[in-house]
Amino acid sequence: MPIYEYRCEDCGKISSFLTLSISQKYDPICSRCGSRHLRRLVSRVAVFRSEESRLENLADPSKLGDLDENDPKSLARWMKKMGRELGEDLGEDFESEIDQALEEAEREKERGEEGEEGSPEENF
Repeated sequence: MPIYEYRCEDCGKISSFLTLSISQKYDPICSRCGSRHLRRLVSRVAVFRSEESRLENLADPSKLGDLDENDPKSLARWMKKMGRELGEDLGEDFESEIDQALEEAEREKERGEEGEEGSPEENF
């Protein structure tokens, strides 16, 4: 049974609909505003894996090869990758929180570099 996603042209909400048959015509209605002006989206394919398989993949040392714990961008990429690997929908908030933390780390780094630019006496 396929699940189709649609974006409402009126309010922008994305809705998912389970259909019983791909041959049957389906007329979706927006779950937020009730509009019939929806556009079908190309959805990701879901692959179901066991929890054991996901945990084994997380424990694979080769997954940590490009991780630099001193680089906020590297950590952000790793956290997003691990979030996807867990196979659970962590929501848009998860990635936006990571992006916000990355921006804050970059600002802190810039502030630290500005503080180092003082006179040689200030650095002792």
